[in-house]
Amino acid sequence: MVRLESIITHRVHIQLELSSVQILPHCLSANPDSAIHSSHTEHRGNSEVHHTRCTGVPCKDSLMACVVSLYRPLSLLAPVGVRRAIVCRMSLDMRAREVFASAIEAVQPDIVMRRGLERTGDTLLVNGRSFTLKNNLHLVGFGKAVLGMAAEAERIVGDHLVRGVISVPHGIQETIRQHGKDQMLLKDGSRITVMEGAKHNLPDADAQRAAECIKELVSTLTENDMLLVLISGGGSALLPAPVPPISLQEKQDVTRRLAGAGATIQELNSVRRALSILKGGGLAHCAHPAQVVALVLSDVIGDPLDLIASGPTVWTEVWPEEIWSILERYGLSSSLPVSVKEVLGRSAPRWEESGEQSDRAAHVLNAVIGSNSIALECAGRRARELGFRPVVLSPGVCGNVQSVSRLYGLLARFACSRDEPPPELPAEILKLGPETGVESWDLCRAMQVLGEGRGEGWGATCLLAGGEPTVQLTGKGRGGRNQELALRVGLELADMELPPKGPLFLSGGTDGQDGPTEAAGAVTDAGLGKEARAQGLDPDGFLVNNDSFTFFSRLSGGQRLLLPGLTGTNVMDVHMLLIPPIPIVVSGR
Repeated sequence: MVRLESIITHRVHIQLELSSVQILPHCLSANPDSAIHSSHTEHRGNSEVHHTRCTGVPCKDSLMACVVSLYRPLSLLAPVGVRRAIVCRMSLDMRAREVFASAIEAVQPDIVMRRGLERTGDTLLVNGRSFTLKNNLHLVGFGKAVLGMAAEAERIVGDHLVRGVISVPHGIQETIRQHGKDQMLLKDGSRITVMEGAKHNLPDADAQRAAECIKELVSTLTENDMLLVLISGGGSALLPAPVPPISLQEKQDVTRRLAGAGATIQELNSVRRALSILKGGGLAHCAHPAQVVALVLSDVIGDPLDLIASGPTVWTEVWPEEIWSILERYGLSSSLPVSVKEVLGRSAPRWEESGEQSDRAAHVLNAVIGSNSIALECAGRRARELGFRPVVLSPGVCGNVQSVSRLYGLLARFACSRDEPPPELPAEILKLGPETGVESWDLCRAMQVLGEGRGEGWGATCLLAGGEPTVQLTGKGRGGRNQELALRVGLELADMELPPKGPLFLSGGTDGQDGPTEAAGAVTDAGLGKEARAQGLDPDGFLVNNDSFTFFSRLSGGQRLLLPGLTGTNVMDVHMLLIPPIPIVVSGR
């Protein structure tokens, strides 16, 4: 009788085609920081399989367990078979959309609020600090996730809430109602006033009116009051309060031209802050001496509090020299409106000093309660459930969308290569690290795990990342960074195999809105270019005109578009590269 161990090590060509059972590895990475857990327990039917930490290669016990499982009675495999059969019937496209939906679900407003705001009797606990409630709580908020955050906050604090004003995206209440997410809506008789504005994610007169109401509310508070500030992505557009004599249109023109020139979100926020009354600590200044507690759902890489929604509750010095440097970098300093030049030329502070720095700090607490990293972590768990080995590359992908698309294209080729990739390939991947905001360590770790998956045949892989790449505008079409990234990655994959044998890429904004369009992003693969040309569409022409939304809308009836609708949350973008199993020949002695 041949021993099982000798079967494993003997030179054989193994190809397992199981229609209802998929064996998933779990001991695949020596790096405990990756999305591949080093130790966990899974429950499969009535049996329990425990996988312990190993050293970056499939452990012998795990490999033995996989083979032994093939010899178990069919009745024991039945529960597994039922679940895996459902997974196997799902296309890569469907599974990618499922994983994206899980990322959004993880940062839903009610979930993050319960995680960040806890009440026991008349005591409110936030980030380790406690505050006494005495029917003295006021609430303001601005951002794409703030409606749901406010609804949950009111449920938590109850009658201690005196009043509130929130500024939220145009149409979000109706969209949430249509999606059946009633828990994100304020109840009848709510003490919070909802003001909608910033249509197409751009500051407008409605958003400015909301900002004025928010300023009016906080300016009346005393030292006996507490102000709860809810902040999420999109907050900058929903809290426009230009420093006089700058008009909203003038401020908007400056920021639009900066964005079109390729300015980063950090640079955009720095300029917005300099031209605003409420940003850069302005809101906290208006609320002084009340106690301010800000709960933040981050949409900026690295979660810097001074840049999220341009830091309305973070005391920030504005240095005119820095602002001029940004404007000059993008060739805008000589064409600024007279009002903007006047404000940037002032030597006096935006407001009178209201006390020492220590006094300011004591009256303001800022806490991040949700981020892109949390979304990616939960997406990874869902990917594992759907038959993938999850690997998180980075939550901080940035830089020009062309460099980012090139990076994903090269990673797909590295992972899908049936033979050992030439050394030039990983070298080129590492070279793109500084351009895309991805650390060399993260790239090396990802390539190590992808290489193990390719060389040892451990099945499908889901590479996850997040961030906010930038697009340099060269045309006047409709689209956003996610749709343009998906289009460019599709072209990068041009000569590879189609799913399910080839890779699939998804890019989507967690807010459900990519640029001034109703799409969050798109799903793409190696067949994109051929499919487009067969339908008379020229992808390169659409890219030149920054018209990715029109391209995907016309392509196959818009089937590749990602259309979740406004999600009620926002933690930047989610990028996903699905790598199918690569058939291998296992050789031994």
